[in-house]
Amino acid sequence: MNTSMALKSLLGVGALMLPLLASAESNVQTGAATASPGATAHLDFSIVIPKVLYLRVGSGSAYTTGTLASVNTTDLITFSPAAGTVGNGTAVAGTGGDLTGGVETAAIVSNSGNVTLNATASGALSDGAGDSIPFTQITTAATALTSATQLPPPTLTNATSSNVVLTAPATKLIVQDAKWTYSFANSTNVPAGTYGGINANNSRVTYTATMP
Repeated sequence: MNTSMALKSLLGVGALMLPLLASAESNVQTGAATASPGATAHLDFSIVIPKVLYLRVGSGSAYTTGTLASVNTTDLITFSPAAGTVGNGTAVAGTGGDLTGGVETAAIVSNSGNVTLNATASGALSDGAGDSIPFTQITTAATALTSATQLPPPTLTNATSSNVVLTAPATKLIVQDAKWTYSFANSTNVPAGTYGGINANNSRVTYTATMP
């Protein structure tokens, strides 16, 4: 009986103390009829901004209107030198690309500092019969699209290119794009055949962007 009463007394005291220990988010002030009491309440806010890194080379979402979405479309650019001109050193324009004529939209949008961009190929373009054309024969030229600063392209090689580093301003925000025009340098004579293709014979180049 004594134990029960002591427990009830302890719980009662604890209940009385709870308003003193808890953080008050409502507040009542009283005063005389001629006084001007004031009351305060507190509310905290938090905004969590995720890291965003958007890379587009070719077909993709409408980043200029804020649509940063994945689009699983891989474009094909084809070079077809005329007969008798192979290896003469005259560059050949391409066909295909989301902007046509061997031209692709290239864009990076990010919000967390510097961005590093490179391009990787698994080897020289092959015809499947032992002949090859190195990726150094395919050049990339950047021209203005919508951003004040053009997005520079990596130089293609038969492996991983050198890094292109985009330095972020103090805001840590990067929005850069460009038209990337691909050309075939056509400076070496090679046997007849189709080199590369649609994800075949080392045709594919993977562009990779990273940020802290």
